[in-house]
Parts: sequence; C-alpha cells; structure tokens
Amino acid sequence: MASNVHAADTGAGQTSAAATDSIVLGMGCFWGAEKRMSEIPGVVDVESGYAGGDKARVGYREILNDEQAIRRGALDERNHAEVIKVTFDPAKVSLKTILIKFWENHDPTQGDRQGNDVGSNYRSVIYYHDDAQKAVALETRDAYQTALTQAGRGTITTEIAPLRNYNTAEEYHQDYLKKNPNGYCGLGGTGVAYPGSDQAASAPAPQLVAADLNADRQLIVFEAHDCPFCAQFKKDVLADWRSPVPVVATLNPNPPKNWTLEKALFATPTIVLFEQGKEVSRYTGYNGDKDRFWKWLGFHLLTPEQQKIAFEQGTERPGTGSHLDEKRPGTFVDPITGAPLFRSDTKFNSGTGWPSFFNPLPGAIELREDNAYGMRRVEVISASSGIHLGHVFDDGPPPTGKRYCINGDVLNFVPDKP
Repeated sequence: MASNVHAADTGAGQTSAAATDSIVLGMGCFWGAEKRMSEIPGVVDVESGYAGGDKARVGYREILNDEQAIRRGALDERNHAEVIKVTFDPAKVSLKTILIKFWENHDPTQGDRQGNDVGSNYRSVIYYHDDAQKAVALETRDAYQTALTQAGRGTITTEIAPLRNYNTAEEYHQDYLKKNPNGYCGLGGTGVAYPGSDQAASAPAPQLVAADLNADRQLIVFEAHDCPFCAQFKKDVLADWRSPVPVVATLNPNPPKNWTLEKALFATPTIVLFEQGKEVSRYTGYNGDKDRFWKWLGFHLLTPEQQKIAFEQGTERPGTGSHLDEKRPGTFVDPITGAPLFRSDTKFNSGTGWPSFFNPLPGAIELREDNAYGMRRVEVISASSGIHLGHVFDDGPPPTGKRYCINGDVLNFVPDKP
C-alpha cells in the first residue's frame, strides 16, 4: 500500500483511524493510479484492489478470465474493476480535491477501457459509501464534463455507484511502482484541467502531428508535469541527442492520430519506438542508468552480429568488418548514440584486419581491464552507450604509441561536410 507522510497524527506518533475517510476509485491499471493518488498531500494510504463486480471474492487471474468469458458471451455477470482505495485525512484534504485529481489523472470518457487496456475491468469508477460522497462525485463529474465539452472531448462514462464486493489485490500489486524502482511517475489524463484547479490556467498539451514525424522509425518520449524522472532523462539522454533515430517529447498521453500503442501507458517517462506508425517496443521509467536505455535501443538498431560485439564482447573476423579501408575525412561515431569516438586523421593501417586508431576523441571512451580467455588486455568501451568496441595495445605509432583496435561493425562513419 502506498503511504504518504501527510497522515493525520494523534499526538502519539500514530495515525488515527477515526480521523480518516476513504473512497474507492477506478482509473484503469491500478499501478500508476496508486502512485499518482498517493502523492496528494493529506492522503494517508492507497491500496490496490478490485470492486463493483457480482462475485464476493475474486483475484487478479479470475478477473482476467471472467472478462474473456464475458466478452465471448459465456458469462452473464458484472465483472470487477481494478480500483484503488484512497484513505485520507479530511482535515488536510477534501474529498472534492481528491476527486479533482481523479478526473484530471485519467480519461473518464472511454467506457470499458482505459487507453489500450480494453475491458470492463479497466472502466472508470467512483464507488462511494454514503450520500455525501455521492453528492460530491456527481457535482465534480458535472463540472468536469463542462470542461471536457469546452475542450471538444467526449461524454464522461464513469460509473458512480455504492461500493460493493471490495477485495484487496494481491501483495505483488501493492506499491508496484515502488517495488519496481525503474524511475516511474504515474501517467496523467486527458490534459483538460478541472475548472478552477491549479492546472486550469495551463492549456492542454497538443497531440503530436504524424506529418511532423518520421514514419519509418520514430521515438516518442511520453512525459508528465512535475515528473523528476522525466527531467533526469531529459538531462542525461535527450539534452545531447545524436542518435540516428529521431526523438520528440510530449506531455500529451496520446500518440499521433492514426498511430497505435500496443497497450496503455501507465507511467512516465515512457519511451516508445514506432515504425510505420505502430509501436515496436517501449522503455518505461528511468532511474539514471543510461547504459540500460541505450542497450534497449541498441537491440532495435543493431544487427544480430553487431549486438554480439556490442553486448557480448564479441569480435568480428579480421578483414571482414566495416570501414577498414575508409580514408575520407570524417568522424567515426557510436552506432546507437551517435556520439563521436575517433577522427579519421587518427586512423592508420595496422595490418591486423581491424580498423585501428592512435587516439580517441576526448571523453569518448572508457578503459577496463579484461582478463578473459587467459589474456591480460584493456577493453575499449564507448562512454556514451557502454557498448564494447575493442581493445587497446601499446604497439601503435607516435605520438601516443597506442593502437586502439576497434571492431568496424560497431562504428558508424560521418564524413565531413564539403
């Protein structure tokens, strides 16, 4: 269960159960919903669960199986929705504030789905436990519908009903994004602000336009406001982007029109690789491990032979690699990041069958001791991506006396402009 430090305190260092209230909400996948709602000051606890279905006791697998049976007409029952139970201190945060965040942090117009997660188990819901909660739910729904209509969005389909048959979800679903610390922030919603909220003055982020992107291969980084992991990814990776794959970042949770995601986004940052407008792969979250991200991208940019060299410390057969006879003025770059590695004026013919250089560009490489195969060597690694490039030896020409023996298949060459 996702706890928040803004809990009510009895004065003895303990939270008073009597001082709290709770509401059960469904916003699609409960992983991102749990994290996003737990960040509200005054929220004491958020628990993932299931509610609103006909069966008294259910689990995750049973809900998925029931949904399949319902969709093929083999089961005539109301299925449970994935929900979160939000416990809060009314002295510190109102139910209205919580419901404003609920409306703003998912798309309540999609019926039995949320994004690409399709099924009644992903429906938008508010399950109340008294008439006062019902009144606030209806009041905020009507206000948010006005905002959606003005923004040209659809009709709210959120189920607002008394709570029934609540089941706590399995332990592995609780605090999922905390237990899997890959640098996630829960994903936002439609981009339409609730009237009078802090976000109301901000215009919704526009949807990307497909004509402005590369149809063959395009990376899209889905971000969110106030997401520190998004900011870190931008600083570490995007700020000096030179990869051959074009990239664009967006605060809109939807892909360009007629482009498709394989499944709904539940957290940010999520980096999605599209080819011909269809999702090929995605990388969710960022915890500061740049090499891990570049390795993910490398598996989609490199051939199997290149991958073996880059990620398994392989070696191409002498005389078979790329760029052995390349003599034009230019720069040899990392095949994944595009970062410069060697200038052509440091390349020489070593007679070994591998491209050889006597000096790398400043900061381009890292050196590591390599004792594999009973030999003592020094491995050359790309500083930008962490991939294996080759080895360095002390039998090179002046002025360094070094021979950087590099696998040509893990180099790209960029000729100087005339």
